[in-house]
Amino acid sequence: MKRALERRLADVAGFDDPDVEREQYPTPAGLAAHLLHTADLRGDLDDVVLDLGTGTGMLALGAACRDPARVVGLDVDGDALAIARANESRVAPETPVAWVRGDARDPPLDVARPVTVVMNPPFGAQRERRHADRRFLATAADLADVSWSIHNAGSRDFAASFAADEGGAVTDAFAAEFDVARQFDFHTSARETLDVEVYRIDWSQS
Repeated sequence: MKRALERRLADVAGFDDPDVEREQYPTPAGLAAHLLHTADLRGDLDDVVLDLGTGTGMLALGAACRDPARVVGLDVDGDALAIARANESRVAPETPVAWVRGDARDPPLDVARPVTVVMNPPFGAQRERRHADRRFLATAADLADVSWSIHNAGSRDFAASFAADEGGAVTDAFAAEFDVARQFDFHTSARETLDVEVYRIDWSQS
């Protein structure tokens, strides 16, 4: 089932003009399929699934292929959402996706619980944007019962500490690879593989 999902997500197109300030790197289909398959096995994709910072829709569309009650993809970039809508036509998921334009750090949403957030937030790897993922986790803490998110390798202590401060807990974690194709001037190779970690956080007690 995971491989079948990865094959479907291989049709998802990336950004036409990625924004380096927003760290618009498309989530690899293999990583998205692995995250979502694992979440599905935990029963986390049954109800409302919210993809914060959906970009061109990779995680939202993958979740929608598992037929949850509702899927929402939120992004501040209207051009990215236009690509996401076109990607939905290619993937033809079992559940339609509601695409919403808005800032994932302050979302214009009122969604009924239970909610599972899935997200590939900006890593904040550059010094001036350190822990840019913090604001995304704060939104997850406000809206979600459970979240699954991708972070730089070595972020476990940060994620666990942040979750604990919000009354949540990291329940699952696994290492993964994030393939990045050359898309900005500062990239020196055609392709680079980043070490990342995926965390499941249970916010239901917060």
